[in-house]
Parts: sequence; C-alpha cells; structure tokens
Amino acid sequence: MQEKKRIIPKYAYIPLLCAVLLNTIVYNGSKLISNHLHHFDFSIIIDAYIPFCSLFILIYILAYLHWIIGYIIISRENSYTCYSILSAEIIAKFICLFFFLVLPTTIVRPEVSSDGILSFFTRFIYAMDEPVNLFPSIHCLESWMVFRGSIHLKKVSKSYKWVMFVCAVLVCMSTVFVKQHVFVDIIGGILAVEISLFIVHKWKIGIFFEKINVKFKK
Repeated sequence: MQEKKRIIPKYAYIPLLCAVLLNTIVYNGSKLISNHLHHFDFSIIIDAYIPFCSLFILIYILAYLHWIIGYIIISRENSYTCYSILSAEIIAKFICLFFFLVLPTTIVRPEVSSDGILSFFTRFIYAMDEPVNLFPSIHCLESWMVFRGSIHLKKVSKSYKWVMFVCAVLVCMSTVFVKQHVFVDIIGGILAVEISLFIVHKWKIGIFFEKINVKFKK
C-alpha cells in the first residue's frame, strides 16, 4: 500500500501511540498518587457569573472527534510537522503531570436532576470523570494544540484553520459552561501548549521521533 493512501502515515504510528499512552498514564496514574492530597479550587469571581448550560455538553463530548481529526490531519502533513506537534503534545502532558501532582485541583459541580438527553449526557460525564486533575485543562490543551498545529499546515485551506480555531474556542467554553472546569483551567491549558511549542521550536525536540523511526526501519 502506498504511503499517500494511508489514513495515518507509517511515520506517525509511534508518536501518536506515545501521545495516547502518555495521556492515559498522566491522567489516570496521577490520580492514584494525588488522591490523598489536599485539592485546591481555583474558582475566581468570573466563574460565579458563568451559568451552567447543558447544551454545551454536546461540544464537550464532540471535542474528542475534534482531536482525532486534528491529529490525523497534522500527521498527514509531513513527518517534520507530525514529530514537532506530537513532541509538543508530550511535553505539555508532562507539564500537566507536574501540576496534577504538585497542585491538585477540584471543583464543586452542580446537581443535575432534570430529565432530557442533555442532562443524561451531563450526568454520564460527571459519573465517568471525577472533578480532579483540572489545571491545566486537558480538554482545552488538546483543542488548542490541534488548532495551533493547523497553523503550520500547507495542505489544508485557510477555512480549515479558522474552523479549528472556532472549535477550540467552543471547546474551551464548554468546559466552564458544563462546570467541568473553571476559567483559570482554560488559561492553564493554552499556556501549556504555547510553552511546549516554544520548547520544541527552540531545541528541535521533534528530531527524537525521527531517530526512533529510523532505528525501527533498520
């Protein structure tokens, strides 16, 4: 099968797998360590003025599709872009791990007792996702990362980049409107992306995956 016909190029397999595995380890593994620690609530004044809006639960859930599409498109651009963005993704997760362990956070979520499909989805998310590991927001981090990654793409249209930006903004909004995060968590997620992208650009860390793939080809 020719490389161009693959949905995900061969060179992207290892970095994508590493990113998925690290995300699982960081998010779930850190809970086992920080579970007994004091958790902080980073709510500020602006959070009191943000209403609960169950309609945003749809955007919160669809964010996963946003990330899948975003990372696949990034991986198809070329190996350099793929390695750079996914290296930044991995560095960002280590930033998350640091805060999850050193400054664990929590939030008081509203009681959702009304009927309807939106309330059902909200209760499902609440049941599946404990109100911990909030700062930085991984939801915001991932959506901002695929948007920032799209800026470097030359094989997509300008409208695609705008769509990714709008989706990133909506996902960030959804995290506070469904009370899964507070406003500061959004800032943390975006900063984690920007810091990690700066590190990758400064020290060319993406070459790490290039060396691994070359080794596997031998």
